Amino acid sequence: MSRMPSIFIFTLLAWQFGFSQEETNGVDEEAVVASQNLTYEANQELRSNDFINAEVDYRKAISKNPENVAAPYNLGRAYYNRESLGEAFNRFKQAGEKAIDKSVKHRAYHNMGNVYMKNKEYEKAVEAYKEALRNNPNDEETRYNLALAKELLKKQQDEQKNDQNQDDQKEQDQEEQKDQNQDQNNEGENDQNDEGEQNDEQNKDKGDEGDKGNDKPEENKEGEGDKKKEQEQQPNKGDRPDEKKQPRPNQLSKQQIQNLLEAMQNEEKKVQEKLEAKKVKGAKVKNEKDW
Repeated sequence: MSRMPSIFIFTLLAWQFGFSQEETNGVDEEAVVASQNLTYEANQELRSNDFINAEVDYRKAISKNPENVAAPYNLGRAYYNRESLGEAFNRFKQAGEKAIDKSVKHRAYHNMGNVYMKNKEYEKAVEAYKEALRNNPNDEETRYNLALAKELLKKQQDEQKNDQNQDDQKEQDQEEQKDQNQDQNNEGENDQNDEGEQNDEQNKDKGDEGDKGNDKPEENKEGEGDKKKEQEQQPNKGDRPDEKKQPRPNQLSKQQIQNLLEAMQNEEKKVQEKLEAKKVKGAKVKNEKDW
């Protein structure tokens, strides 16, 4: 597609004075004439920028004769110029559906395409311009707008595709990050479990060593038991402090032993003195021999 200008102006196809012939479809001639007169007055008011009265007269004209296509078309054009695109589209559509003349349909669908373009609804604009060209294939302005709508539609679809790809990539990255975090959590849990099992094994080994250590004292249980029994049979001096002061039966006190030793020494001394006395008394005088 050839490159289209970046700046463009939509031309709103105007229809100022209504139709010279209209299908009455059962509407009496007086109502038809009244509707045409109201449309004419509304056109004049619109030229004078009296939009309020023009809108009122256009609505009255449509009410008098629903088959009047000039009134909704011109009212739609007035709404479009004031950026009331929703109201404008409805009036263009009303005129296009009621119109019998192809030139009227062409203008109505051309302007419907313009509304779609302003709303960036390029796909609908393409269809509206196509319908306008079906009723007037020779309109170069409609053909230009159709080409422009197709180019903008392609650009819009490419952008949407890129946005979708970015969203998909973002979602994929989030899923991968989620899976990665889950794997890390699982690895952490496995490491904790392995560490816990290792600690359990170590504790179990320590427990076994403790059991083996408990076997060693059992070898001396009998001797230690006898020793402990003997210690239990011996009085605890710390429990009875009076034992030092009170001698056991058949046991001499320290003072008695001292007195006894002194008495024995005195007796021994007396015995020695007696023996010495006997030696002195009974000693023989040695005679001196004369050889």
